[in-house]
Amino acid sequence: MTETTAGGTARTPEFRMAAGVLATLRQDMITDAFAYRPLPLVATPGRFMRRMPAAIRRHSPWSRYAAVTALAVFAAIFTVGSQQTFLGDLGRLAAGLIAAIPILMTLVRPVGAWWAAVAMTLVLAVLGGSWNWPWTPGSFFSYIVVLVLVTLRTGPRIAAWMWALTFALGFVIAMVFGNRSGMNLPEMAVTSAIALAIASSVQIRRHATAEVTAQQEVTAVERDKRTLLEERTTIARELHDVVAHHMSVVAIQAEAAPYRVKNPPPELEAAFVTIRENAVAALTELRRVLGVVRSADYEAPDAPQPTLASLDGLLANVREAGLSVDKTVTGAVRELPQGVELSAYRIIQEALSNTLRHAPGAQAAVEVSYVLGGLGIRVVNEAATGDVRPSPGAGHGITGMRERVAMLEGEMTAGSTVGGGYEVAVFIPVRGRAESAAEDASAPGSGAGSGAGSGAGTP
Repeated sequence: MTETTAGGTARTPEFRMAAGVLATLRQDMITDAFAYRPLPLVATPGRFMRRMPAAIRRHSPWSRYAAVTALAVFAAIFTVGSQQTFLGDLGRLAAGLIAAIPILMTLVRPVGAWWAAVAMTLVLAVLGGSWNWPWTPGSFFSYIVVLVLVTLRTGPRIAAWMWALTFALGFVIAMVFGNRSGMNLPEMAVTSAIALAIASSVQIRRHATAEVTAQQEVTAVERDKRTLLEERTTIARELHDVVAHHMSVVAIQAEAAPYRVKNPPPELEAAFVTIRENAVAALTELRRVLGVVRSADYEAPDAPQPTLASLDGLLANVREAGLSVDKTVTGAVRELPQGVELSAYRIIQEALSNTLRHAPGAQAAVEVSYVLGGLGIRVVNEAATGDVRPSPGAGHGITGMRERVAMLEGEMTAGSTVGGGYEVAVFIPVRGRAESAAEDASAPGSGAGSGAGSGAGTP
């Protein structure tokens, strides 16, 4: 099948393929060949640089530049010692400088450095009278170094172009000047092919490692976001159950209250009707808004949400699983808001679950402190003992606990202890009734006589 252009000339598939190859060659090796592309600095020092003294380690970002410069100096010295020229010592010094220039150019203009290496080959071939031709010993070494460095900076496709053009260069020289004795095109073709294959493998492996590292970082971020979203979803479900229960109780009591009073005044009946309507409206709005976090197969639990009063049952289950745990309660035990009770229970539950997974055979201790202004929780375990290996976890437990504490405006610390164990310490602030009432009274629109039943003794 052929393609017809606007002028009526048919183009065969072979022609289109050749045109595509030439376009790729022009794009890779000619277009912006001498563009300024500096070699990036080293972000983190390698294993070798980390063993060096601090004075040298400070300059580790420039280690690549130092290595390339050392190669250029070696190529210059090698060329000065091996180059045969009719210009004497001055000619050998010039040859060494010419051999070093393409290597140094790989630091800033990698593709242009290869073209400079081609020019270097021709110049040293003219200056020298070596048996090896057209690559003298110095230009041969410099040329191979440039091929490797350019491949490490660009990629396998540029390496393939450089090898093909190198072979074409040697073939053209052989055709123009004759296949004279000492022609080292076969040696250059084999040596450059091996060097480019090794450099391409290193570059491909480096690129794959960078992609895997970037993918792992993205995956870790997405996993943390998903964990946070799942934990917030769980918290929203539990809070919905807690708040919905209380709002339902308020609505039912407001509806039944007028029937408990004989001949209630109309104002009181109207106030209770308003209370009930507001409670039902708030409950409906709460269910509508928080309903978006419920999955299609989610069912509200029939049993009430756990509180700190259920802590003994949790500890009994943990002991049956093989964890030795002690409980200590300090301060005056009092009833706390149900959201605080639920979050405290879940935090202790998750901390003990982490102990079972990561420190099998260890002893744990749970401390619950009822202090002025809040609730303190401390769960600490010793280092793992016995032959049981720890179970790997997803690392989501600490994230969930921090989310619960942050929701309640509390503080949390978690980390390893001196003895090799782990400690989770949490403080959840809890306002007293007087403080809550004072804050509610200072809120906008909450005057002493505003609203129905705003007095302290309102049922």
